[in-house]
Amino acid sequence: MATQSLVVYCASSVGVNPVYNQVATELGEKMAARNIRLIYGGGGFGLMGNVADGVLQNGGEVTGVIPNFLADLEVAHKTLTEIHFVETMHERKYKMVQLARGVIALPGGYGTLDELFEILAWRQLKIYDGPVAIINTNGFYDLMLQQLDRMVADGFLKAENRELLLVAESVDQVLEQIADFWESAY
Repeated sequence: MATQSLVVYCASSVGVNPVYNQVATELGEKMAARNIRLIYGGGGFGLMGNVADGVLQNGGEVTGVIPNFLADLEVAHKTLTEIHFVETMHERKYKMVQLARGVIALPGGYGTLDELFEILAWRQLKIYDGPVAIINTNGFYDLMLQQLDRMVADGFLKAENRELLLVAESVDQVLEQIADFWESAY
C-alpha cells in the first residue's frame, strides 16, 4: 500500500517529441518504486496514460478522478486501482488535491496550466500546503519561468510566492525535492 500520494498534471496527448512520453513513463515507474500512489485525471491516453501505466506496470497504485462527461466519452483508463467519478472539472481538481500531499506538472496544454496555476494560487493563499513542482523536460517550461520572474520584477508576484514552485530537470530531482519537502514540513 502506498504511503504517500502525488497528483500529476499533464497532457492527454503525447506531443511531438518522444522525450515527453519517456519522462512520463519514468515518473510512473519511479513513483511505484518509491511506493507513491498516483492521483491524476483518470485518462487512458497521452502523457496521463503513460504515467498511470508506468505506475501500474510496476506494482504501484493509481487513483483516477474523472468527470462523468469525460468518462462517457470513453477516455477513462480501464485498469486503475481506484476511480472516482465527479460532475465537474472543478470537483475533479478539488478531489485530486484532497487525496494527495503534493503536485507535479509535466508538459501539457491549457488544462495542465489551469491546474498548475490554480494549485499555486491555493499555495499562496495557504489553502493547500503540499509541494508543487514541475519537471522542465526539454526546457518546456522555460518561457513560463521567465514570465514568473517578470511578474516578480514588475511587482505582481512576491518573490516568496514565486519560490512556491519547485523546478526540476529530471524525475529523480523532482522526487528528491518532494521527499525533502515532506521531511521538513510534515
